[in-house]
Amino acid sequence: MSDDMPQNGGREDRPRILIVDDIPANIKSLNGILADDYNIIFATDWRKGLELARRLLPDIILLDIMMPDMDGFEICRRLKSDEDTRDVPVIFITSLDSEADEEKGLAIGGADYIAKPFRPAIVKLRVRNLLQLKLQRDRLEALTMTDGMTEIANRRRFDQHLDQEWRRCERMHVPLSAIMMDIDRFKEFNDNYGHSAGDDCIRRIARALAGIPTRPGDLVARYGGEEFACLLPGTDLEGAQAIASRLLAAVEGLDIPHAWSNVTPKVSISAGVASIVPSRDDQPESLMKQADAMLYEAKNRGRNRVAAGAGGKI
Repeated sequence: MSDDMPQNGGREDRPRILIVDDIPANIKSLNGILADDYNIIFATDWRKGLELARRLLPDIILLDIMMPDMDGFEICRRLKSDEDTRDVPVIFITSLDSEADEEKGLAIGGADYIAKPFRPAIVKLRVRNLLQLKLQRDRLEALTMTDGMTEIANRRRFDQHLDQEWRRCERMHVPLSAIMMDIDRFKEFNDNYGHSAGDDCIRRIARALAGIPTRPGDLVARYGGEEFACLLPGTDLEGAQAIASRLLAAVEGLDIPHAWSNVTPKVSISAGVASIVPSRDDQPESLMKQADAMLYEAKNRGRNRVAAGAGGKI
């Protein structure tokens, strides 16, 4: 078995469970109980466990309490203090049966306990019940993170994702790129075609834009009004420019008439691109300010085009 590969064929539509236990026999036993229904990954030491949790963001973590060097309680504290992993439910694996130990685990953020020796029916029920609660929570959270009109990510979701990916790209020393986009001459469109047509135009553009980036971590959001933003973790400036050009082409391909535009006879967008390798010397806002500055540069050059520059302090 590999400690970062699913143990059941790797079906991506299944929930992902991370098992952190230094005893291979325990991992094998839990894998045998759960692998028919879930993607199982595992780690046999706390360092690898924390790394996999941050990188793969499992749906649930099964965490042994009695681990060498660092016990499960401390590992859980670290998971809950990290913004990337704090919302991942943790089920403690334990042979301890004292009320004090159980209270301690729940107090630091553990969601449940599974006792050794494992009883397959109980393990399955505890995992299933916790996953159902997580799914309900995720659905409610998704409603608060979705733009009601376009049904793509909203500004709140984008800002949250930006913070998460900034930290992730900083740890991995890889670039993070952002694209700011604006519908050209949208006021004239609204004034002449009406607000209903304007809303429909925004919805169609949102769907077209959201279908272009496809890599894990990529996100397109409605940033506000007729503005959209795209975040591209692990993509450099050249790659982000190429995606920005595809975004412009996707909108052009909608063939939405705009007789009152002095740019082109159909609806178009302008895009500003910025890229940076995140570091402690900069903040996520600096990347967005640079992308916004490049958007205005694209507008100043005549609209319906891409302008790009490096991120950082401006």
